[in-house]
Amino acid sequence: MTIGSAFTFGGTDARPSRLRRLAGISIGLVYLCFPVLEIVTGEVTGAAAFWGGAGLLAFVACYVATVLSPRGFGDPTLLTYWLLGVTTLLGVGLAAVFGGGWTTLPIYLTVVYSMALRPRLSVAGIVAMALAVLVIGLLREDDPGTTLVLVFQVVTLGVLFMGVRNTRLLVTRLRRAQEEVARLAASEERLRIARDLHDLLGHSLSLIVLKSELAGRLAENGSERAVAEIRDIESVARQALVEVRDAVTGYRQRGLSGELDGARAALEAAGTRVTIRLAGTPLPGPLDELLGWAVREGVTNVIRHARATRCEIGVTVDGETAVLEVVDDGRGALPCEPGSGLTGLAERVRAAGGTVSAGPCATGFALRVSVPLPAVSHA
Repeated sequence: MTIGSAFTFGGTDARPSRLRRLAGISIGLVYLCFPVLEIVTGEVTGAAAFWGGAGLLAFVACYVATVLSPRGFGDPTLLTYWLLGVTTLLGVGLAAVFGGGWTTLPIYLTVVYSMALRPRLSVAGIVAMALAVLVIGLLREDDPGTTLVLVFQVVTLGVLFMGVRNTRLLVTRLRRAQEEVARLAASEERLRIARDLHDLLGHSLSLIVLKSELAGRLAENGSERAVAEIRDIESVARQALVEVRDAVTGYRQRGLSGELDGARAALEAAGTRVTIRLAGTPLPGPLDELLGWAVREGVTNVIRHARATRCEIGVTVDGETAVLEVVDDGRGALPCEPGSGLTGLAERVRAAGGTVSAGPCATGFALRVSVPLPAVSHA
């Protein structure tokens, strides 16, 4: 029962696929062999066998429809409530009529309650199914030990799958919080750039405006100073253009040190512990910029795709080769397609005579960049 139900609602994605849920149902429903065996072996015969089989098929159909119905975490739709009601009537009714192996049906109901309903309703459903199994066992004079075991299974599985549902909720909320942190960090960076550009251009543009007004008045009066003022305006504008280009270049190429600082801040904001190891630095300028870009791309993929709790960044320079490694403990799936950031990084590294490897490793996912120092220094 536990295996099938775990697959039915399994995974940590916010919306488990219908195929995944259907696969879980196929595994879990194997435990219906107990009531089926009672029909096949002749314990239930005649009209009772016919109606029992029909009821069992209807229960399975309603159970499948309930699991696959649209619903949110702890916020089922009206359709889900209706399907739950019909499934409950069938499960409890068949268990009350036939007893024996049919008493396992309320356990299925317990798992659905735990995963689909709000906590209070889930607890109420678990208690109701436990009482139903107990009352049915007493009324049909089933073996007391078997009845107590079934009651125990109802309670323990109900609590277990409530914990599973709550864990999934927390994972989803954490993922959304990380996305919000990344969005706020990007917004803060845009504001910082805007402030820097405002401070950089504010004085120059104000000076250009004042000198333009002065040059206009001097030109109207026929003064020769107008030409000098226009030349000053040209000089100030050219200087402002140079400063803007320098600033933009600084944003785009912060170098390894700046990228490592940014990587630490971004990973810690996303809830990922980060360890940085450096050996053999400082680095030549071109190599510093290239490895800085590699750090940025690697950390971006860790935050966006890996769902890691720990990340290690190592830079080693042995005199002939510079090696960067970004290793995380995430899910280990390659997060890029042709044309993505890692593909662009590989092209730049190959142009510098180096190599890039990225893929699953023993702990999760690893990005390794190796570049020979002479190739970089002469690029």
